[in-house]
Amino acid sequence: MRKIEELAAAIEHHGVNQGISATAIPNLSLIRADRVSVPVPAVYEASCCIIAQGAKQVSLGDQHLFYDATKYLIASVDLPVVGHVQEASPEQPYLCCKIDLNLAALNDMIMSQGMPAAPTDLPVMAVYPTDPDLLDAACRLIGLLDQPDSIATLAPLIEREILYRLLTGPHGALLRHQARADSHLNQVSRAIRLIRERFEERLRIGEIAAAAGMSESSLHAHFKSITRMTPIEFQKQLRLQEARRLMTSSGSSASEAGFAVGYDSPSQFSREYRRLFGLAPRQDVDRLRAEDRYVGAV
Repeated sequence: MRKIEELAAAIEHHGVNQGISATAIPNLSLIRADRVSVPVPAVYEASCCIIAQGAKQVSLGDQHLFYDATKYLIASVDLPVVGHVQEASPEQPYLCCKIDLNLAALNDMIMSQGMPAAPTDLPVMAVYPTDPDLLDAACRLIGLLDQPDSIATLAPLIEREILYRLLTGPHGALLRHQARADSHLNQVSRAIRLIRERFEERLRIGEIAAAAGMSESSLHAHFKSITRMTPIEFQKQLRLQEARRLMTSSGSSASEAGFAVGYDSPSQFSREYRRLFGLAPRQDVDRLRAEDRYVGAV
């Protein structure tokens, strides 16, 4: 069996639910979709996404990336994207594994290996040809789900191997740049982390800039350059995505969901929701349920 077929079989065996499923391995998620999805705004964590079957397009602003079983995607920092599963069916579902990058371990490896500094004019998200060694490591990582007693000992070792494969591959420079504590990419990632942790709160730009270790003007310029959004626009998208999730998965009303994510005004929530998703909250949720095409952040 080819490695890509082995990976598809392992994902299908363990990731039986539609959408994204967490696993007993903290940094590993498995994703399945039985049909083409509507474009869905989502936040991608710093991660490596390997498709074993099917295809997807991910957009960051005006950057559009297509990947399938011949290419995998690297995001070097948490990013607000729009994802769209383009090839999937019940007979040939979209199957993907998502491996979150342990940035502390990544930085430790860079330091211990004495790897050179990276240029700064690098994309924060890119696709690369599938690497057989990376596929083999991903298969072994997923295989540990059948050996739960081995996960605590062996999963960190395989994850470290995966980090090594990524650092020594064509995307190594991108990851080395992210890991530098004084890089703008690293500083913006700290700002993103704060916004994600406290998205429902009223955050001041000065507070976000302080967390990033930047001036307000520098934060605004570099944040928008990397994410294609201002910090406030990013927080707004996080709020609306969570409200959409609450309404589709928990049955919350529009007013309940809006209040839960930090909106005081139902009319403002409805207006901003329509601007992002194209329909009023209830219309959007009814459409997604009727079409059964909402598969979340896959």
